[in-house]
Amino acid sequence: MTDTDQPGTVVIAGCGDLGTETGLRFAAAGHRVVGLRRRGSLVPAPLKGRSSDLRHEVPSIPTDTGVVVVATAAGSRDVDEYRATYVDGLRNVLDGIDASGARPRLLVVSSTAVYDVDDGSVVDEDTPARGGTPTATVLLEAERLLRERAPEAVLLRLSGVYGPGRERLVEQVRSGAARLSPTPGASAHTNRIHRDDAAAALVHLARVADPEPLYLGTDDEPVRLDDVLTFLADELGAPVPPRGDASARRSGGDKRLSNARLRATGWAPRYPSFRDGYRAVLAGTGTRHP
Repeated sequence: MTDTDQPGTVVIAGCGDLGTETGLRFAAAGHRVVGLRRRGSLVPAPLKGRSSDLRHEVPSIPTDTGVVVVATAAGSRDVDEYRATYVDGLRNVLDGIDASGARPRLLVVSSTAVYDVDDGSVVDEDTPARGGTPTATVLLEAERLLRERAPEAVLLRLSGVYGPGRERLVEQVRSGAARLSPTPGASAHTNRIHRDDAAAALVHLARVADPEPLYLGTDDEPVRLDDVLTFLADELGAPVPPRGDASARRSGGDKRLSNARLRATGWAPRYPSFRDGYRAVLAGTGTRHP
């Protein structure tokens, strides 16, 4: 990999919300940034948008590319859509890199959903990732492909990403649809990271001299879901959500993610807890990318 502190081409494969924010940060640091997405016209300046459906085609990668970030996102939780997006899409990007002759640092976004943990224990990079759901199994398939084809790549497993335009819990509380756990104090732990902190982590890892192959991207504070919902109700001036049927609550296991390895590289979240991040969201801070 070339010295990424020097201007050079950065390719964002999957230039949606997270990819765009990441690309804008690279551009601000002096890089030429090419953003690949199905509708290249949606990629904002100063990024150079290119139309490419990564699920079905091999993209053209500039020969001077120093960094490639793969931040694709499936349009639904359909297993076939997941496989086309995360497995076929990654394979096509890897084929494009091989064809270009470039030797970029490759950063690939995955998800902490691959950890099938539901006992509230601490999870870090050494915790076995076993999937546990059909979509998580597809993500592990993509990760295996990455290790086979590009063993030197850096994998960043992100927890729940929120931020401008990613306000599902806010809307649930505001609309009255949110429900607390049927039993007080028994709600599962959840983990999240603000979109801007996730983007900053990707830019940071592009510059780490000798990165580990895997990092968890999450904020400093695993928290019980009921605490997040109660906090949001207070911030919104809305009624505290009633307790409800556990089957109506979306399950994501029960685990407490550690960001110690990522923090040890010098990265620190701007929004270390859900309180900091959601207050910024509610204040309208940040940009919603198309």
